[in-house]
Amino acid sequence: MIRLDKWLSEMTDGSRSEVKKWIKQGRVSIDGAVIRVPEIKVNPKRECVYLDNEAVLYQKFVYYMLNKPAGVVSATTDKEHQTVVDLLYPVARKDIFPVGRLDIDTEGLLLLTNDGALAHNLLSPRKHVEKTYLVHIDGTLTAEDKQCLEEGMDIGDEKLTLPAVVESAEDFGLPAGEGICITIREGRYHQIKRMFGKLGKTVVYLKRLRMGKLWLDESLEPGQYRELTAEELEMLKVQQGK
Repeated sequence: MIRLDKWLSEMTDGSRSEVKKWIKQGRVSIDGAVIRVPEIKVNPKRECVYLDNEAVLYQKFVYYMLNKPAGVVSATTDKEHQTVVDLLYPVARKDIFPVGRLDIDTEGLLLLTNDGALAHNLLSPRKHVEKTYLVHIDGTLTAEDKQCLEEGMDIGDEKLTLPAVVESAEDFGLPAGEGICITIREGRYHQIKRMFGKLGKTVVYLKRLRMGKLWLDESLEPGQYRELTAEELEMLKVQQGK
């Protein structure tokens, strides 16, 4: 059972005080009956809440796949830049957050949710969740460079990076000459840029294609998003259980 004002404040962009005003104004009903008591308890499995005659469905957890564009920060709020949560307006709830982060100039797959347990497990260093990126560099990757990446590197941290997997973009069905695809199992600060920087290369473009078993839906243009399918969500839950 959930308080009516809590239901509406979580499922709409109204604050708790605004929601209480809506209720007292007679704008809210439950199964056709106008309700003016904010603290009344509602059963999500049996009852439906309406605001101005439009259904307000209750979802405990939500999961969105976003194709993050460059120039947007992976944060819930920011005084200077647009955030990934801003891109989800008007569907974004106040409790949604990005799972991990992509640099402001990095594009691609980003998961946004309010499921803290799932996010924690996907980001846990102990899980070693794989992440695949498309990388463009300002030089040529040599066989020796590839070997360094795949053996683990000293990028100035206490430990070497875990071995990466380096493949051509063609191996992922991308056009020939599109770039390099690299898969890592960590999430260190600026890790890929630092790895290539150690090799004397500068990353000029970076896009995340995959996180665990979840692949970016290439039909999503930069800035577009959609809810995860039941199958995708199940794959993530299997991944976090490893």
